[in-house]
Amino acid sequence: MIADTDRRPILETPRLRLEPLVQADADDIFPIMNDPEVMAHWDCGEIDDPELVAEIVRGQVSDMAAGKSLYWSIRTLDDDRFLGCCDLSEIDRWHRRAEIGFMLAREAWGYGYALEAMRSVIGYAAASGLRKLGARTHLGNRRSETLLMTLGFSEEGLLRGHVLRDGERRDCHLFGLLL
Repeated sequence: MIADTDRRPILETPRLRLEPLVQADADDIFPIMNDPEVMAHWDCGEIDDPELVAEIVRGQVSDMAAGKSLYWSIRTLDDDRFLGCCDLSEIDRWHRRAEIGFMLAREAWGYGYALEAMRSVIGYAAASGLRKLGARTHLGNRRSETLLMTLGFSEEGLLRGHVLRDGERRDCHLFGLLL
């Protein structure tokens, strides 16, 4: 079960390679996080400061080093094109559970990349001994909700007013998958 923090896995699918996130990936993540359409259903709006994105990635890399999370960049196998990132975060070894997340560049939407990447992450989680995965979406994020249900997740609840964004409270759906 996800115990060896020195060996961060590289996952491959027929079209994708998921490599552990490194600080240099911040340059590729910035345009995605600067896209208002991509960020429409996130806890914060688009980010127009590359240094802030670099700081976020630094925190994620630090969480990986501490064994709290695994973050991957998603790249195409054929031309090494950066498509986005995904993760297993909030890893709880005692209860054998974690949260999943994913973010793709808008140009990568609609090609099945998120489904392919997340199937690989779920397979890795199960092989690592995790037995429950959770995910959270903002109300109205039909694309992510559909993806989660296609992956076998079930809706488990509603968090009313869970996120404060742009001066308004937003509701979130909770999803879960038993492995």
